[in-house]
Amino acid sequence: MRILVDLLGYTGGRGGTETYVRELLPRLASEMPDAEFVALTGSSGAEGVRGFFPGEVRTIGWVGDGRASWAAGEILAVGRTAKAVAADLVWSPANFGPLTAGAVPRVVSVHDVIYHEVPGTGLARVTRAITAWLMTRTARTASAVVTVSASAADAISRHLGVPRERVTVVHNGGSEITSVDDPWSLLAPLGIGPGRAIVLSTGNRMPHKNFAGLLDAVAEIPAPDRPLTVIAGGGAEDPLRPVVERLGLADDVVLPGWVGDDQLRALYQVATVYACPSLTEGFGLPVVDALGAGVPVVAHDAAVLREVGGVHARYVDATVPAAFASTLMDVLALDEATLAESAANGRAWATRFSWASAAISLSVVLRRAAAEGPARG
Repeated sequence: MRILVDLLGYTGGRGGTETYVRELLPRLASEMPDAEFVALTGSSGAEGVRGFFPGEVRTIGWVGDGRASWAAGEILAVGRTAKAVAADLVWSPANFGPLTAGAVPRVVSVHDVIYHEVPGTGLARVTRAITAWLMTRTARTASAVVTVSASAADAISRHLGVPRERVTVVHNGGSEITSVDDPWSLLAPLGIGPGRAIVLSTGNRMPHKNFAGLLDAVAEIPAPDRPLTVIAGGGAEDPLRPVVERLGLADDVVLPGWVGDDQLRALYQVATVYACPSLTEGFGLPVVDALGAGVPVVAHDAAVLREVGGVHARYVDATVPAAFASTLMDVLALDEATLAESAANGRAWATRFSWASAAISLSVVLRRAAAEGPARG
């Protein structure tokens, strides 16, 4: 069995969808020893893909890191490559894929429908509408659709018009965040030191992440009581910097950009609380990761975050800064015994989300789709 894995959109900087493929592919290869995997990637992602991919990597040089060339590659290159390598199945793991069914069965992983739920304004609204249409076509013409939560499956059916019975839920796994020997030495170059409670948050700067809302909440906390808030991600030209300056939070917020694996582990190790102000998600990996690391979580009150956090996170409307700030302060005031019990319960809960289990479930979907043949559309 030969599976062409559509990684044209892989760049190394697209967050959760790339964590998804990096975690799943090596485990899929172990779960499907009779399968041969071939990757199709663009020029900007080729080196990163070779670092984890369990098979041959083919590169389309004219596909770069922009969405326009990615979309063109989906239309022009995936079907041809599937034919060239005699693929039995195409798996597109990052929301987008070819727009027609084609001659080879195809499975697409749709992580969320954020482009439908948060349309944006101005030019962003136009580009998001195009993206939403491409996702819809990809999902409707696929042999099978996989998603990462029951909440996302319901949204896919509602917004994309894919029958719910054609959508299989395969929960993401959590990351194993182990401790480091000396976290403060790793964090010192980022301007983070001991002595203050730390609110941690991570992610890209897409509007639905609502980091500006988190900063509004931090500004509601009286200055003498403010924790140090660290929001990793965003790159060197972080769009949150002007917000920090406007709110007068320069001494209370660190924006370190994307951090290395050891620094991220150190951040989870020293964090007092993890804040997830995101208004919508497909899954919410950081919530599981934080609970698995024993860090209390305060999250926006969204169905999907309740699905992945269970009763082990606290939920509050993140669009109300005073309410979010109050809940953060409640957690920061917990005594050590309560925090220890919460950490143990959170770690136990997080173990239910396993990449090994996800690989087993996904392998069933891939085999079934290959056996049933291509969809029509």
